[in-house]
Parts: sequence; C-alpha cells; structure tokens
Amino acid sequence: MINNELQRISQRIDSYREAMIELQIALSAVSAIGPENGGDGELLKAKLLEERLIQMGFKNFRHCDAKDERVSSGIRPNFITTIEGKNKNKFIWIITHMDIVPPGELRLWSHDPYSAYVKNGHIYGRGVEDNQQDMVASIFAAKAMIDEGLIPEYSINLAFVSDEETSSNKGLYYMIDFVNPLFNDDDLIVVPDSGNPQGSLIEVAEKSMLWLCFKTKGKQCHGSNPHLGNNAFVAASHLVTKLVKLKKLFPESDPLFDPPQSTFEPTKKEANVGNINTIPGEDIFCMDCRVLPNYDLHDVMTSIQKIVRGIEKKFKVKIEISTAQYVQSAKPTASDAPVVQMLTKAIQEVYNVKAYPGGVGAGTVASYIRKKNYPVAVWSKTNQTAHQPDENCPVDNMLGNAKVFAHLFLQK
Repeated sequence: MINNELQRISQRIDSYREAMIELQIALSAVSAIGPENGGDGELLKAKLLEERLIQMGFKNFRHCDAKDERVSSGIRPNFITTIEGKNKNKFIWIITHMDIVPPGELRLWSHDPYSAYVKNGHIYGRGVEDNQQDMVASIFAAKAMIDEGLIPEYSINLAFVSDEETSSNKGLYYMIDFVNPLFNDDDLIVVPDSGNPQGSLIEVAEKSMLWLCFKTKGKQCHGSNPHLGNNAFVAASHLVTKLVKLKKLFPESDPLFDPPQSTFEPTKKEANVGNINTIPGEDIFCMDCRVLPNYDLHDVMTSIQKIVRGIEKKFKVKIEISTAQYVQSAKPTASDAPVVQMLTKAIQEVYNVKAYPGGVGAGTVASYIRKKNYPVAVWSKTNQTAHQPDENCPVDNMLGNAKVFAHLFLQK
C-alpha cells in the first residue's frame, strides 16, 4: 500500500516545484537575523510563514514565543502546526529553524543575498539551504498528505523555531523547558539541519562544543623600547602553540565521527594595536574545540587552565579566559532507534542510497533533545553551502527531501 501512496505523494510533490521555489524566494526576502548578529529577530519571517501555511490549508497552530527585549517586537517566535493522524498521541516531528546568519562580505556574493534566484537548477540566496531547503520540503510533504486526502498513521508536527544560529535559548530550548512535556516518549523526531551531498549520513551523535577566548594582558610601550613593556602578543602566540598539546592530552578516536578525533583549533584573532611601532599590552584570540562525547569538558578546561598558568608564570602576564560556548554532548541516539530505521528505509526508497548512522563535530538543536533522553535523528541531503557566499540548494534536493519526509509520514 505504501508504494502506491508514495507514488501519488511523489507526483504531487513534483507538481509543487514552482510553488516551492516561490516560497523559498519569499522567505529569503525577509531577513531573520538574531540580535547577537546585529539583527532584529525572526518575527516578520514567522508571520509570513504562518500566513502561507494557512493559505495552503494548515489549520492547527500552537505558539510558544520567547520574550527578548533585544529585538523591537520583544519576542522571538516559535510555533508548531499539526496534522492529526490516526494516532493522536504519537507524533512525527520535523523541526526547522527560521533564523539565518548574516551574509558576510557582500562583494563575495554574485547577487543580492536576500533576492533569491534560480540558476542551473539551484536556488541561490542566504538561508536557502540553512534551513529553508528542508523547511519548505517538510511543509510541502505535509501539504501533499492534505491534498491527497491521506491520513497518516501518526500525527505530524512541523516546528519552526528561532535562535538556532546562536544559542537556541530563545528557540527550541525554550520550548522544551516551557512546554512540559513537548515530546512524548515514543515520538519520532527529525532535525534536518546537517547531512552530506549523498544523503547517506543520519547523524545520531555530536561532539561536545567548547568555544573560548583568551585575553592576554601585558604592558604597552614604544616599539623602540620593548624592555619597558611586556609584549602580550608574544605571550599569546606562545599560548597558541602550547594549546596544541590538547590533542595529545585527549587522543582517543571514535570511528562514528568524521574526523574521528577531538579537534582544538585557534580561530578568531582580534586586532591589538593600530600601528607597527607599538608593543601591544593586550591581545585576544579565540579557540574552537570539538570534543568526543566520552571526554568531560570540565577535564578539558582543567588542562587548558594549567597551560594558561604556565604561560602567565613564564611571561609575567595575566590571561583571562571567557567562554562563548560550553555544550557537553549528550548520549548518542541508538543506531537502531525507530526513527533511524524509518529514515533509513525512506532514504533507500526515495534516493536509492544506503544510509548509515554517524557523528558530527557541528552542533544542532538535537543535542538538547538528546539530553532530555529523546531519540532524535539529524538528516538532510545537502550540498553543504551553508554560511558561505552564494549559499545555494539544488531544487531536486528540496523535492527529494520532501519525498523522504512524506515516506516517513506514510510509514506505519
């Protein structure tokens, strides 16, 4: 029976091609950047999205907005639309986020990042892949169920959340903590916010995330008399090289992940003095650490603090450590969890690809869901252009992923 229904649904989804592109273009035109990145939030995008959903025939909505005085509206919108199935107490969730990252240097874009356009079968624009590709795919997969008059075995919840690109504290995390319980124990939860170009990776585990900034304080002086000061840049440079030691202190590998080891990478470097002939008295750099789940971040911090104290003593400087992200990873979703098995079946049927469970270094909202002991799968067939200039998504990915979601809805 599912093959006949899937054929109907697939044909219906193919008929939506132009409508899906049009919705992508409309969504891209409405900036939804969080206040941490200089934006005013997601409310305008949320309003547009809900209006479109109502026009498409969606009727059941539930809002869970978070207060945020940093945006002009005072709220960060989060909402769910539901299609009732035969079982009204078990849900298949597709969770996507409305917020985007800033476009960055506009000169690197071929076109206005907020005026999405189609070229060679791809949609280009900020947000079209992250996360609108699968947002639109999930919407039209559910719309196909409505238009075909099919009642799914389980009820469907499409959730649209804010604040994913920064902390999720005003998004899904808020919903989970505010609505008790948001999920049922046997719900099937999919977060389509990571994947690979083949559509073969079902993410079931994430590394812990530790983002740190190091402010080294020495003494500023004239470049001709360095002995009168204390070069913070020199001390910080030595600290960078010493922090490489973390790879040897935490050496384990896990083949579930790619790369299989923990990573400790210096990244952002802030400007110190504005001229060449001044010895800097202050220097700031940051580090991005992605740590295997079996390590405790407390132990990583202890090792970092020991290295820092050694540099302070050797160079007679003070070093302040500030934490931008501290996310201890949760226990992985079981590779044989029902949601993983169902996704595997759907991907095989739609894309003729044998999917496998794996782990990633990137963070998604799935981490917080796992911490609440709910199995969750992260999956998308994606070209991985998120956060890049000329971000794009193949239209065929959007259609294909919609068919995978529809297959999930049809399974019993």
